[in-house]
Amino acid sequence: MKRIAFLLGAAIVVAAPAAPLLAGEAPVQTPDYSVGPQYDTTHVYVPEAEFDKFVASFVATFGGTTSKQGEFQVTPTKSLTKSQLALTPAGTVSVFGFKTPIPYPFGDERTGYLVTDMDAAVTSAVKHGAIRRITTFPDPIGRDAVIQWPGGVNMQIYWHTTKPNYTPLATVPENRIYLTADAADRFISDWTGFAHGKIASDNRAAPGAEVGQPGKTIRRVAIDSGYGKMVVFVTDGQLPWPYGRDMTGYAVSDLAATLAKATAAGAETLITPSTVGGRQTAIVQFPGGYIAEIHAEAAK
Repeated sequence: MKRIAFLLGAAIVVAAPAAPLLAGEAPVQTPDYSVGPQYDTTHVYVPEAEFDKFVASFVATFGGTTSKQGEFQVTPTKSLTKSQLALTPAGTVSVFGFKTPIPYPFGDERTGYLVTDMDAAVTSAVKHGAIRRITTFPDPIGRDAVIQWPGGVNMQIYWHTTKPNYTPLATVPENRIYLTADAADRFISDWTGFAHGKIASDNRAAPGAEVGQPGKTIRRVAIDSGYGKMVVFVTDGQLPWPYGRDMTGYAVSDLAATLAKATAAGAETLITPSTVGGRQTAIVQFPGGYIAEIHAEAAK
């Protein structure tokens, strides 16, 4: 959807997916247009009435600061939303509380990534298998686009006329992607090609308990790039709620202390802490409905 950095826009361009490689054909080689993981903003849509409550709860949980709140048209068609950035040491969110109906296709995008060159980045994404969902458009502080990768993974690419300067993160959050085997390999190949991503780990027998499926095994792929961290969970898709609704996983040093802060700030713990896959993990829901995973390294 939209990324706020005061305004946001999500521009998406419409194009056909890249053709599959022919036998012996070399992969597409394009430059890396990433800027840094502190500019990876999860897009959070909340009811207007819950906007302030969500922002206060999120910052109380993770610390940090906020940008100035405002009301803007962040879509190419007429609309109005409250928007604000919450910049925390554990990750940044762009918050939207629409005062009008939300124009299609906004609200489907999970994250916004800052790029160094908007046109070149969109062209590169398309070459690597993405499609553009809406033509690129300007906003008052830059330009935006929303693209879709195999498996229906929607994200925003954005560029600012004046380069923003956000404080580097203390811990880099994970963009949590849930796919079935039908789309996983193509998504991983396309995303790593575009993002110059590196496979940090690929566990094809990870514990299913990590996604609410005890007794099963899943594939868990961790990818690092200049855009930040990403984890791809390859499952049968038969996930119990709220798994699959958690778009971002936040790393903290003390899970119990963080959950206590979240609870005091009005968040609800949906999945109580457990130790799985070498980490302590829990899932919470903040005021306004935003669901997030929070984790810390398991005690040695």
